[in-house]
Amino acid sequence: MSGPARRDDSDQALIRGAQAGEGAAFEDLVRRYYGQIYRWAVARTGDRDEAEDVTQETLLRLHRHLPSFDGRSRFSTWLYQVTRSAAADLHRKRARRERLALRVKRHTPVAVDPRGDEVVTDERRASDLVKTFLEELSERQREVFDLVDLQGFSTVDVSEMLRMEPVTVRSHLFRARKAIRKKILAARPELVEGYGQQV
Repeated sequence: MSGPARRDDSDQALIRGAQAGEGAAFEDLVRRYYGQIYRWAVARTGDRDEAEDVTQETLLRLHRHLPSFDGRSRFSTWLYQVTRSAAADLHRKRARRERLALRVKRHTPVAVDPRGDEVVTDERRASDLVKTFLEELSERQREVFDLVDLQGFSTVDVSEMLRMEPVTVRSHLFRARKAIRKKILAARPELVEGYGQQV
């Protein structure tokens, strides 16, 4: 019997204990698999800092979803899929934020002093502006805007996640984009061109 198979067999008592709510069993399971999760995360992301983020997210998901593990697959196989999903979600979320930042940057002027040296860009301030306005939305609008425009989920995905009709998701998204566009227009009109026009 291979090493991973033997370890899976020896994990069963810990898994059952953790599923029953035994904190010590869950902690032992985390200690046993932390290094493996981190190695998987490094392989998926290619970046140690991102891998640490993925590892932490995986542990949160492990705690949340362990009761649903039914033993039909090896625990290590199931845990790898949890890690893979966490890495993919992190990548999608960061890619969406980078695209949003790039779109903002395209419409962001750069201050230049008389000597022609770049003094400061408004990219960071524009990003902070969007985050501030996001906080001013209603809870539902903020949730939908974050999932669609910042994390990159489709409106269909979000409707399933939030158990809402797709048309309701699109309505909240439209209102959120409109509100943020209005606020940006008032604060920084040069950034608003083309923003919030599509739903």
